[in-house]
Amino acid sequence: MTKEAQLLKELCEIDGIGGHEKNVRKFMEREFLEVVSKEEISYDGLGSIIARKTGDPAGPKIMLAGHMDEIGMIVTKITDEGFLKFQTIGGWWSQVMLAQQYTVTTVEGKTYEGVIGSKPPHLLKPEEAKAAATIDDMFLDIGVKNKEEAENLGIRVGDMICPKIAFRPLANPDYLLGKALDNRLGCAIVLEVFKRLKDETHPNIAYGVGTVQEEVGLRGARTSGYAIEPDICFAIDVGIAKDTPGTDMSIKLGAGPCLLVYDGALIGHVALREKVIEIAKEENIPYQLDYLRRGGTDAGAVHLTHSGVPAMSFCIATRYIHSHTSIVHKDDYENAIRLMTAVIKKLDRKTVDAITYD
Repeated sequence: MTKEAQLLKELCEIDGIGGHEKNVRKFMEREFLEVVSKEEISYDGLGSIIARKTGDPAGPKIMLAGHMDEIGMIVTKITDEGFLKFQTIGGWWSQVMLAQQYTVTTVEGKTYEGVIGSKPPHLLKPEEAKAAATIDDMFLDIGVKNKEEAENLGIRVGDMICPKIAFRPLANPDYLLGKALDNRLGCAIVLEVFKRLKDETHPNIAYGVGTVQEEVGLRGARTSGYAIEPDICFAIDVGIAKDTPGTDMSIKLGAGPCLLVYDGALIGHVALREKVIEIAKEENIPYQLDYLRRGGTDAGAVHLTHSGVPAMSFCIATRYIHSHTSIVHKDDYENAIRLMTAVIKKLDRKTVDAITYD
């Protein structure tokens, strides 16, 4: 496994839903400190981490944002029988949740494994069997006999629940499977871009950001955007792969990172997109153009901060997002790092002014 894939593995295997990103943030701080001093790292009031690398102090401010939170749940009730009821944090589709394994983390940091269950199909009435199980009817079974036993373990309302699965390559080792790729993949790309810029000059001030609470409303993007006041913003996130049965085969794993022309929170800035395409062609880096009818990225919040920020959603095609596990392609990860590094090196004041005002 390459060092880049190892970094992604470590990030994905950390548990951290919206409002519970502390351990992800600590990991990102450790990695940023390989490139910048502690004085160049700051935080917004919600817990987003902001690393600054100054190339030209008079240059434009370029923000690369990857959100640290994954989708998961929090405990809302412990039943008398010891089952855990929960509230989803982020968008879940009920059909992908049942019979999957999850980890509960207590406030003290203790972890317990469990599986999501619901009323057995053998006991359903005919009309119930025709419909998918609802999230409200589900529960997490951690293998205890009653409420008292669960509480004695330290489990209580508000505890975090995350999918449990090991990150690993698949039959073709270029295909990588893991939880939380949405959006530890974006966080990993931000970190790797900063590492490749470590001994390089660049005509701007680069900001690498791990935002909080994207999955529940782009919240950390808004606060960190106000803190930085960037001239340009790239939200690095996952996109929807369209290369499986039942799709139109238009967006494929391994065919390059995706530049979104439109999503539910942003009309991608046209001049910025064209500049990225120009650089991709110069560097011989493959890319794909895509759109997203519903949903959005952190760029949707940042582009509306202060007087407005040219922004785009820069995404990596991913299969099965917002589920227990997802699949990405190693080449897309590497090419995203290459392209973002090349872009940072070319965004000087003149170029950014032309993108913004011409």
